[in-house]
Amino acid sequence: MAQFSDSVHHYLNAGLSGTLNQSSGSKNYLLNNALKYGFYKRRSGLNLNTGWIYGQNNDGLTNNDFTGALDFNIYRDTAARLNYWGLAAYTTSYSLKINNQFQAGAGAAYKFIDNRYLYLRVSDGFLFEQSDIAPTDSTRERYATVRNSLRLQLRWYPYRILSFESTAFWQPSLKSGNDYIVTSQLGMNIKLVKGLSLSTRLNYNRVNRTQKENLLFTYGVLFERYF
Repeated sequence: MAQFSDSVHHYLNAGLSGTLNQSSGSKNYLLNNALKYGFYKRRSGLNLNTGWIYGQNNDGLTNNDFTGALDFNIYRDTAARLNYWGLAAYTTSYSLKINNQFQAGAGAAYKFIDNRYLYLRVSDGFLFEQSDIAPTDSTRERYATVRNSLRLQLRWYPYRILSFESTAFWQPSLKSGNDYIVTSQLGMNIKLVKGLSLSTRLNYNRVNRTQKENLLFTYGVLFERYF
């Protein structure tokens, strides 16, 4: 929020990263693409996040995963530590055996630290989920549930050209303790010039209902701009 002003209301972030491993008789690759747009004005903010991960190896397709989320935040004032949020998200994931998943809900967030070097925020709320999953190659399951959604956001700027960021979700179902989703991302950015950075990303995801998880490490470039 410190980057926004009376004349700056928009934020655009685009990242392209991946990995490639090729040796005698073996080849695999992974592409990780992400696009973020944010709009902030006075006491409210709107964010659109999309991501697409695609990967193959010698045995065939490993990843074809898409996520899209739209969220809004309402602040009492720019200095307030507490704010309220709402979210709508869609996911389809080959690697996690999710055919279709829709989530929508609301909650509150509390900002513990917010200065030029460190940002720490924790949020919690409830999400309604409608899912279509494939627990095995021969079965298909459609269900609805309500989840508690706990999120931790951390950004650390130890130097002007170096930054770290992390986001983690813990989403257990209120119906069953064995039905939970874990999502986490850890990133490091090294600024080359204004608006352009080298970046690395480590992602971990698990859907316990399908007994599937993935761990992805990618590196590439990140473009960001306030306007």
